[in-house]
Amino acid sequence: MSGKISRFADDGWAVWIEGDDTSTFYLDEWVNPNGKSYVDVAVNIRDIDDTHGIFVYVPFPVEKDEIEDISTNLGDPNIFHAVFSSTGMVDLWKNRCTSAIAYHGRVVDLVHISELEVGVRRVSSGTLISLSIDDFAECLDGDEIYIFFRIPHKSLDEVFVPAASAASLLTRLKSLFVSPIVLERYGCSVRVNEVRMLPPEIAKTGMLHRQKLNLASVSIHLKEDYQIRDANCHRVHRLEKDLYRDHAPQGFDLDDVIVYHWQQAREINLRGCFNFYFDIHREKVSGGSILIYSLALLAMGIVGNAVYDGLVYLLKTML
Repeated sequence: MSGKISRFADDGWAVWIEGDDTSTFYLDEWVNPNGKSYVDVAVNIRDIDDTHGIFVYVPFPVEKDEIEDISTNLGDPNIFHAVFSSTGMVDLWKNRCTSAIAYHGRVVDLVHISELEVGVRRVSSGTLISLSIDDFAECLDGDEIYIFFRIPHKSLDEVFVPAASAASLLTRLKSLFVSPIVLERYGCSVRVNEVRMLPPEIAKTGMLHRQKLNLASVSIHLKEDYQIRDANCHRVHRLEKDLYRDHAPQGFDLDDVIVYHWQQAREINLRGCFNFYFDIHREKVSGGSILIYSLALLAMGIVGNAVYDGLVYLLKTML
């Protein structure tokens, strides 16, 4: 019987705009089981005529200095191609807080939140991040915007950090004797605008229930020695290291990484809430078990030699 490690994270996100325009929500997960995980958050708003603010509820604590503006990365053609799966043109810093990106026959304003006042407020166990569009409306030339930022994904870090309790240590020690194979299983649920997953202060927000979120998309970057059930994936591919080299979070190893993409459209879920579940697992040979088996064999060899020497000595004395 193999040893088992099983942990789960259940994240309830929310995104809404103050207005009556259509939006799209993207989460780009950089899953690092052996270090810090990050998530890139993007919000796209089209026909931005009546939008005054953007709100994103993050289901874990985030400090203001942990919010990294990654919008300027798109000035690199490789990164632009990786993010949008398209070629395009970028006019960086066309004014004090926006750039212009052109692709697929359209021009979009790219907002640099590092130049703006971003609201960060703790709500229950999570964080509400807000941005006033009125503060930079005069900088917008078109009717569509993108906002990109990166934050540490702390709930995932908690999933992958080994438990340190005495009971868990005893369980792990017992499993080392049972089998050298360790089965690791991790689950992560990402629920967007699902009211029962949100704190009351967020759930009762009227704008949340009136928003027009037409699509939610989640991508996961993960080493290939971990497996994900990808039956419902929109797309799966190997990470193009040369494209992402200057875009990946610090400390993230780009070798042998598989990228999984899921998306859900409002046409399928008319309530405008979206639910993604990821089952991540890995089987590995426990180094601890190998060490114990090696020590046991060494001990048996020492004892066997001692018994042999004792028997030889006894026979000699008897003869």
